[in-house]
This record gives sequence, structure tokens and C-alpha cells, in this order.
Amino acid sequence: MANVASPLQYGDPPRLGPYVVQARLHSAPAGFVYLGQGPDGRAVSLAVLTRGAAYDAAARDRFVTAIRDAGGRERSGVRGWLNRPARPRGGGAVLEGAPEVLAYDGGRAPWVAVPYAPGRPGAERFLEPVMVGGTLIGQAHGPDFVPYWLTDRAPALPGPPRPRRPLTETRKRVLIAALAMVLLLLLVVTILLLLLLGRQDSEPQPRQLPPTVFVPTPPPTPETPEPRPSPSQSPSPTESGQSTPGRSPGEDPGDESPL
Repeated sequence: MANVASPLQYGDPPRLGPYVVQARLHSAPAGFVYLGQGPDGRAVSLAVLTRGAAYDAAARDRFVTAIRDAGGRERSGVRGWLNRPARPRGGGAVLEGAPEVLAYDGGRAPWVAVPYAPGRPGAERFLEPVMVGGTLIGQAHGPDFVPYWLTDRAPALPGPPRPRRPLTETRKRVLIAALAMVLLLLLVVTILLLLLLGRQDSEPQPRQLPPTVFVPTPPPTPETPEPRPSPSQSPSPTESGQSTPGRSPGEDPGDESPL
């Protein structure tokens, strides 16, 4: 059933990474297997987890670990001594019979791409470790259990790629920001200068007094000469002789009382 292709259904991803999804090959409890085509026209087998399994951190980690154990680390250039592939950190055994890994994504919606060969196991080989049961050192031990995420059977779709802004747009924004900063600094300096100059102009300046020129003035000269006593008009006793006692000239005789 793994090599029987069926048309894509609603909710299937149109592409996974650089690979175009063309048809369904297999459906498993942990994910789906698709037939895809690479950029070079090569047919590939693509496996992607279900949305429920992708939301489970443990299930997602088992899927990614199986891919890395099968050669994902060797493709990324990590090698050990004598040019041998480095062993995984977890020390787990390599998945037996796993196909060659062409590419994979271990993000929130992990998937893997392997070469497609009719009649041979493809990417569905990496979905087997996701489903675990009661095992102990490779032997059946304890009861099996059903994962809680089996009811969510939709494929885990990666989010749309975030468009990358061109470099010209970034440089333009940097130049605009730098120009705005320069203008802001110039504005601040201009305001400070205006405040300082305005404060100096508003302070009252002391009024300068005119120079003092002392010119001595002469003392005032009187218009009339010094006053002198004027001579009396009345004759002196020597000139007029004896005068009548009791009455002086100019007196009114009617004021006198009769004797």
C-alpha cells in the first residue's frame, strides 16, 4: 500500500521545503507519506507528522532523532574521527533499513525527504519510532497505550515563510533614521541658542549717565546800590528854634480836650 499513489486531499501541503507534493503514498497513525518532486526533477518520498503528533514534544523528538540517526548529522557536515559519521548525543542505535536522508526540517512541523524507489520502504520508515508501546530493551513488556493525539489527523503544515525585505529597503530606512537624528540634534541646538540669546537680551542694561562738567558761575551783582538813610524833612531843633510844647506840627487841635 506504500507505493500506491492517491490524489491529494483537502489540507495536504502543496510543498514541503523545496519539494513539490504531487500525491499521497501512505497514511499512518503518526503521519502521512507523499510523493514529491525535487528542484532537479528527482522523485522523492516525503513524510510529515500529523498535527497532533507535531504538537507532542516527545513524539516530535522521536521523529527527528530517528532522522538524525539515519544520517542527518552526516549531511550537515558533522563527522567524528577517521571521517566517520558522528554518533547522536542520545547514544541511540541507528534505525535499521532506513533510506538515505536527502533533507529534513526539525521545526514545529517536521518532515523528511528520501529518494523514492518503487517496492522499497520510503519515508514512512521514520514514522515507526513515533508510535511507542510497552517495550523494555527491545522486548515487549507491559501494556500498550494509545497516544492522546491520535484524534488530530490533519497534516502538520509549516507556517508561511516570512518574506525577507530587500537590502535596499533596509539601507533606505537606515539613511532616513540617520537624517532624522541629525535634524533633531540641529533643532535642539537651535532652541538652546535661542534661549541663551533671548535671556541675555531681556536683562535690563544699566543706563549710562551723561558726563558731569562743572562750570563756576560768578556771584550775583545787585542792581541797586547799597541803601543809605535819607535825610529827614523835619527841621532840627537848632534850625527851627523852640517849639510849642505839648503839640507837634501836623497834629489836629480838635482832638485836644479844652482845659
